[in-house]
Amino acid sequence: MSDKTFADFGIHPEIAAALEEAGITTPFPIQAMTLPVALDRQDIIGQAKTGTGKTLGFGVPMVHHVVAPKDPGFDALEQPGAPQALAVAPTRELALQVASDLERAAAQRGIRVLTVYGGRAYEPQIEALERGVEIVVGTPGRLIDLAERGHLTLAHARTVVLDEADEMLDLGFLPDVEKLLSLTPAGRQTMLFSATMPGAVVAMARRYMNQPTHIRAMEEVPGAGATVEAIDQFVYRAHAMDKVEMLARLLQSKGRGLSIVFTRTKRTAAKVAEQLVERGFAAAAIHGDLGQGAREQALRAFRTGKVDVLVATDVAARGIDVDDVTHVVNYQCPEDEKTYLHRIGRTGRAGKRGTAVTLVDWDDLHRWALINRALDLGAPEPAETYSTSPHFYADLQIPTDVTGELPDAQRTRAGLDAERLDEAGDLKSARKPEGGRGGRGGRGRRGG
Repeated sequence: MSDKTFADFGIHPEIAAALEEAGITTPFPIQAMTLPVALDRQDIIGQAKTGTGKTLGFGVPMVHHVVAPKDPGFDALEQPGAPQALAVAPTRELALQVASDLERAAAQRGIRVLTVYGGRAYEPQIEALERGVEIVVGTPGRLIDLAERGHLTLAHARTVVLDEADEMLDLGFLPDVEKLLSLTPAGRQTMLFSATMPGAVVAMARRYMNQPTHIRAMEEVPGAGATVEAIDQFVYRAHAMDKVEMLARLLQSKGRGLSIVFTRTKRTAAKVAEQLVERGFAAAAIHGDLGQGAREQALRAFRTGKVDVLVATDVAARGIDVDDVTHVVNYQCPEDEKTYLHRIGRTGRAGKRGTAVTLVDWDDLHRWALINRALDLGAPEPAETYSTSPHFYADLQIPTDVTGELPDAQRTRAGLDAERLDEAGDLKSARKPEGGRGGRGGRGRRGG
């Protein structure tokens, strides 16, 4: 199965060509398992973690089955321009990422993909729906609002995807999801994906799905074991006053690429990002006190590499799906083992190895002991560690001559201000919302 290319599955040639142009030719396991079933229009329950590549597993069949405006049968549709497919995601960030993958697959087919979510004006979304779209991706609340106002019709959405259903359950969205399903055709194809299968998700699947095929593409996890086998994990007992210095030095580890630093509070996220920028790193914060525009700006800068350190709270990080993260740092100890696994699962994806570092304050030693016991990590009492400790340098492959500031020669990332400048250029040329000032990461010039 692993030797087959996307084209070998008999998908539309323009989809295969678009994927190949993006450097995507061979499916990941979840994609290879999902494609033949989904292309046959069968219902699917897929149990897969974020980062396994499931989006193209359902996205390619979704794009394949849609009738594009340039296709011969488009004008014969019952309502040309009405959404033919719907993808529901728990967060704005995940919705944007799903839509991005769909747009990549649909690039040569001329299929219109619209993303809708709260925190943005209704008018552009309504105008796009009036012009016509083939695929709608969105969060439950905004989808319901648009449907209730009569702007979104789902009567012709014959393919429906529910992504990260367990997250939607945690966020209280299942009633909205069930309402959306009731607005779609009875004979639709439904594909549900979830990392876990809580009872409420299973009950919804039984009610709304027709003899679904079960697909599982994740490790059997009796704790942490297989889930994190591609991740090198390190835990240190750290002093609060030394943690920023430790962070600045570990961010100069050999081979360090895109990195996510997790904090428990919004205030800490903002403060740590600011301190990293002052030390010459291209960093940005993402937390609940930021407006939606600022959050999207930071995420774009991270995905495009203008910023290579994202400091995030757990809630704000939901739905971030970036495959090239090399390091995850728990600047503050996670609340519990589930949060720990969610955090470190941002690295070690798509067949690559990752590094996870946890800094535990004295006050959090009991919390860490519970996490360690639950996951059997074998580190009940983390070693007392400082920014100058030899084992810290050896573990993380930190050059011995680094300091707590990034050398000028290594300050090559454009920084968050460059993303603001790019968006300001878009504003002038395309009248898109949100401008900003430009800048470059480095001493005296902020990069995040």
